[in-house]
Amino acid sequence: MMTIGLGTASVSPRPLADAFRIAAELGYDGVEVMVTAERASQYAASLRALSRRFGMPVLSIHAPVLVMTTHVFGFSPLGKLRRSVELADAVGASTVVVHPPFRWQRRSARQFVDAVHRLGGIGPTIAVENMFPVAVGTVGVEAYAPSWNPGELDLPALTLDFSHASLAGVSALDLAQQWGPRLRHVHLCDGSELGPNRRVVDEHLPPGAGAQPVAETLQALAARGFTGHVIAEVGTHDCRTDRARRDRLADTLAFARRHSTAQRERATALS
Repeated sequence: MMTIGLGTASVSPRPLADAFRIAAELGYDGVEVMVTAERASQYAASLRALSRRFGMPVLSIHAPVLVMTTHVFGFSPLGKLRRSVELADAVGASTVVVHPPFRWQRRSARQFVDAVHRLGGIGPTIAVENMFPVAVGTVGVEAYAPSWNPGELDLPALTLDFSHASLAGVSALDLAQQWGPRLRHVHLCDGSELGPNRRVVDEHLPPGAGAQPVAETLQALAARGFTGHVIAEVGTHDCRTDRARRDRLADTLAFARRHSTAQRERATALS
């Protein structure tokens, strides 16, 4: 059965404690912590205290690989990955989510696949996330190396992000089918269809609000017995009130549970 967690990125820039509180109040199964400049996200003691306080396990750690977290856990992408694995191990999280390095991080890009195998063999699963070409005018330029699509690499575990699939102009369902059992982790959201003038915006729409086959993908994963984490990672920056933010995250949880159980319920009815 899938585990439905709330990504702390969904409430950013609100304090980390707010994400744990909202997850507990809405009935999520746990939390994915994105490591950011907020010090509480960087230390096992702080995360364990929040987990105990709100009764929410830390399911996964998202390494600090965004441009805005360039300085967090040092400047080396592989050093950031190592420290994220150590943090996940210390808080009992089963998964570390990481992006491929940027293309200009050439040394890390060359060593990335070997590092994932080495570090993933001694602790939590490292699930590499699909990214996307970056638009320069109307042309897509490869910004990640060895590839924006981790399914093309010799990697044992992958994370599927629907919004990133939209920016790459591909179907997340197609990626899920191509990746097969290597798909171990999901960032639940949605994205618009890529138009003739390429967008740079990573939307992270609520599931069902975009053009990705989100429901069909969750149903397909349920049908094949997917037991990984499905983490709500939807944007709430446009929510003007706490009530609006909570409603969006509650609707996302309901969507995830509805479509992750629909296939199983149909199978039971037919048996």
